[in-house]
Amino acid sequence: MLKNVTLGRYYPGDSLLHKTDPRIKIILAISLMITVIFTNSYVVFGILASLILFAIKYAKIPVLYTLKGLKPVVFIIVFTAVINVFFTPGKVLVEYGFIKITFEGVDKAFKLALRILLLMAGTSLLTLTTTPITLTDGIEKLLSPLKKIGVPVNDLAMIISISLKFVPVLLDEINKIIKAQASRGVDFETKNPIQRLKNYIPVMAPLFINTFKRADELSQAMEARCYRGGEGRTNVRELKMTAQDFGMLFFVLALETLLLYVQFFKILV
Repeated sequence: MLKNVTLGRYYPGDSLLHKTDPRIKIILAISLMITVIFTNSYVVFGILASLILFAIKYAKIPVLYTLKGLKPVVFIIVFTAVINVFFTPGKVLVEYGFIKITFEGVDKAFKLALRILLLMAGTSLLTLTTTPITLTDGIEKLLSPLKKIGVPVNDLAMIISISLKFVPVLLDEINKIIKAQASRGVDFETKNPIQRLKNYIPVMAPLFINTFKRADELSQAMEARCYRGGEGRTNVRELKMTAQDFGMLFFVLALETLLLYVQFFKILV
């Protein structure tokens, strides 16, 4: 399942979305998160889902590839849904002994599941269409005003970029360790959840060792290349916003503002 995670992975392409300025994509990703969090309408959820699907198709990214990346959050969705369905008071739909399923609980569970899926899909779309280096430059440019108050923007942007880049690397490392342990007879497919959890414990030690090893190798490589942060550093490719970038920003922000407006005044259910 871990190999299906798309967060932090870059999907090569030459679509307009791939070429869009990373600052625009970061702003749109944040605005999408805000809209998803504050909306409470199935109609708005449907419009946002359609917008994300259109962006995925427009970027020429296989929809199935993106949907596979949502598998890791299924457990979180199921867990939160069960809590909401059985522990939210309201109009009772099904009652069996002490178990009560309410209409409000089912409604809350569905909306929470949609929020998680949309947030995951929107974030994955950002990393799928933006290389780590370009994403670092975008974050650095957006946070550059904070330099005036002493915030180490360059180091902060580098940390965020390395963190995103290491997500798929660590997941691949976990898969390799699991395969190595499975070849030695460890059963990771047992139906006993407690035994399965115990079988995953031996995975942690080599994972931590390999993680610290990679971090040490990365630090040595950065020192060998005389990395000293952003002071005096130049970029091979300077970021420049085009009219298409501003057009995309205006269109999406206007749409999200409209959706929040109709949500606030309860025009949509």
